Amino acid sequence: MTVFILILLIVYIVVPVLINYMVYKNSFFRRLGAIVIAYGIGLLIGNIGLFPQPDNTMVELVNHKEAVLTNELVSNLYPDDPSLKAENIKVNKKLVADMYDYGMLSEDDVRYFNIYKLQDTMTGVAIVLAFPLLLFSLNVRKWFKVAGTTFLSMVLGLISVIIPIIVGFYLFNNTVDDAWKVAGMMTGVYSGGTPNLAAIQRALGVNNLTYIMTHTYDLIVGAVFLLFVMTIAQKVFLKFLRPYKMQGVTVDIDPEMIESVGEKPFFSVLQKKQLLPLLAALGVTLIIVGLSVGIGELAPQAHQTVVIIIVTTTLGILASLNGRINKIERTFDFGMYFILVFSVVVASMADLRNFDMSYINLFYWVAMVYVGSLVIHVALAAIFKVDADNVIIVSTALSCSPPFVPVVAGALNNKEIILSGITVGIVGYAIGNYLGILIAELLFYFG
Repeated sequence: MTVFILILLIVYIVVPVLINYMVYKNSFFRRLGAIVIAYGIGLLIGNIGLFPQPDNTMVELVNHKEAVLTNELVSNLYPDDPSLKAENIKVNKKLVADMYDYGMLSEDDVRYFNIYKLQDTMTGVAIVLAFPLLLFSLNVRKWFKVAGTTFLSMVLGLISVIIPIIVGFYLFNNTVDDAWKVAGMMTGVYSGGTPNLAAIQRALGVNNLTYIMTHTYDLIVGAVFLLFVMTIAQKVFLKFLRPYKMQGVTVDIDPEMIESVGEKPFFSVLQKKQLLPLLAALGVTLIIVGLSVGIGELAPQAHQTVVIIIVTTTLGILASLNGRINKIERTFDFGMYFILVFSVVVASMADLRNFDMSYINLFYWVAMVYVGSLVIHVALAAIFKVDADNVIIVSTALSCSPPFVPVVAGALNNKEIILSGITVGIVGYAIGNYLGILIAELLFYFG
């Protein structure tokens, strides 16, 4: 089993490198996207019979400890220590071994748990390493240079996204498991992007299959959305909104604001002039993670992961204000590597045999957010006199992330709006974790 765990660890580390190489070398894979490929490979790894099948007791133990670990069971497991309580016991190898000796778990359950601990550790490590690296290349000072109309459109766009998410929570609360957590993930991805979705999934402890289905439905509906904004959206919106007024300005795009795709030699990061600064960036990241974990330990156990994610995000933004850190090349790509690690691992944890038609309501919710947010955004833009191009580019930046902005701007025949759109998307990366966790917690307590 130890050999299998080691092989699995190597696979999880190497596969994202191969995915990046595939995307770099092949235009088809580039269009498909690294994240989609990562999910596909992860699902394949997790659903071809390589992993032992656990009993329901083990599944409940790792997902909902309180459903299995009662005070009565604890007293039976540890009769010599009456002070132990269920809420104070962590699910670890010792507990699993004790439950196995007690006759509650099988050998397959123990093997499954060993694999689960590797996967759980890797997803946690990948996210906290990814976010500082993703944020190091931000140029916060440029946020304040966004044109007033675009800034207004961004605020209206965020409001437009949050409204259907909250409405959907009340509509689907009884048919979607942990709907408040799903609402948090949706807020993160539709104000930021996939990294925010992954971070909030980790922070809130969302079921892996629910996470995969949410992102899958987002990709499906998002493709339709992109087709709409790149074809007829401008003509449709101009019936309600004023046209964009060209300023005649020169567009100066910072390449670090967009994920690089095949622009530099794939292995250029191994060159000394890039490798050493990236190792320095990793060192800063490790310091940030150490501080975040230390602060997280001060919080109640149920909120530790949330605190760690929030503190990591905040320290990453603050570190980006340092000129030397901010100018390190390829930090965003380095961060996206860890997002790919997360994607492969978490997809391999999703057992598709647990899929049922209840997830169709999740699809309806995602579709409602896309359609509803666009309708509300256009309505608010008409009231506040925001032009059609700003609405389209901000909706694209928030819903689909910065890399799609230049493509949509090209379809609109408006290159002037690229910089503002990308900046909005980058701001979304930075605030997505805050908004997502805030919305989730508010719905949990008041929903």
